[in-house]
Amino acid sequence: MLARWPSATGPMGSTTVSLIGSTGSIGTQAVEVVQASDGRFEVVALAAHGSIDLLAEQAHALRPALVAIGEPALAPKLAELVPPGTEVVSGPEGLAAAATAAEVVLNGVVGFAGLPVTLAALGAGRRLALANKESLVAGAPVVQQARATPGAEIVPVDSEHCAVHQCLASVASVDQVARLLLTASGGPFRGRDPASLAEVTVEDALVHPTWKMGPKITVDSSTLMNKGLEVIEAHELFGLDYDRIEVVVHPQSIVHSMVELVDGATLAQLSGPDMRLPIGYALGYPERLPVAFSPVDWGRPVELTFERPDRRAFGCLELAYRAGRAGGGAPAWLNAANEVAVAAFLAGRIGWLAIAEVVAETLDAFDGAPIDSVDAVLEADRAARARASQAVARRAG
Repeated sequence: MLARWPSATGPMGSTTVSLIGSTGSIGTQAVEVVQASDGRFEVVALAAHGSIDLLAEQAHALRPALVAIGEPALAPKLAELVPPGTEVVSGPEGLAAAATAAEVVLNGVVGFAGLPVTLAALGAGRRLALANKESLVAGAPVVQQARATPGAEIVPVDSEHCAVHQCLASVASVDQVARLLLTASGGPFRGRDPASLAEVTVEDALVHPTWKMGPKITVDSSTLMNKGLEVIEAHELFGLDYDRIEVVVHPQSIVHSMVELVDGATLAQLSGPDMRLPIGYALGYPERLPVAFSPVDWGRPVELTFERPDRRAFGCLELAYRAGRAGGGAPAWLNAANEVAVAAFLAGRIGWLAIAEVVAETLDAFDGAPIDSVDAVLEADRAARARASQAVARRAG
């Protein structure tokens, strides 16, 4: 697989943007970036699954030509709330229309549901500002096919991959890279042993020490599954094998990732823990926005510490490496099982430690089926969810 190295040139002007998942954590921060960018972006489409009140509020503020709602039954009510002249569309076709309406498409949808947006944007030859790692993880083979469309480009929004993308701008080829070092905050349970994790609550898992994120991603951060998914995403984005992608725990969340080169030099991107910076980078690429989001104050002492993750306490990280190395449909099974397990944990049906147990049991049942089409991705997701649901039911009693 060839790495997609960042381009060094490109014009900067008024860029049309579609914000998919605009009412979620990434989407609302993207709106802030747009509003702070002094007319550099024109939002032409907004889309969300079901939050019609906030979606309508955003439509009044940004005046897009198109607003899409994933749940068709909500479309008539949304049409009453948006500004006059705004077109309202719904369902999968509506989301696809929003995903192809602009030069740059931000995919801020949470989970596997973001796959159709990713495929639509890339298939239309758009630049995809990708915050939905699950679509690339679960649907990697078909996403890579869509990525080959002329004009299609992925600029990652995840802070870690965005950092790697920036570091690689000065690297001529993959042969010069010794390894990628993805940083992890360690989540709320860093330093805890497995026995002490048996009784953690949903409330405990949702208190992230540095980042403000939605509940699913926050739980994934607590288990280190989020980092495991990012390892697979890094493999797909940058073309390095898994032995050259490592995770280091960095609780300050200032170094967002590093690239170690074959001559011993290490490149890193540093800034405060603020998702608006990678969002702005992805929307404005290859130019930088003249708006500073959480720069580090280098006039005062700054502590930067690093340590290896505890793979015994946080087994989801090892499961992600296992699925990534297996390839084919295994990452899709991993992602589906994790979504089912996290949903069950958030609903109080299983404990925190059972998340990794459910994922491991589901991966053990992986049938080895290849992924060569969208239908194959959907079938892998369906089969894995069924297995994971059975594993949850056994533990929920």
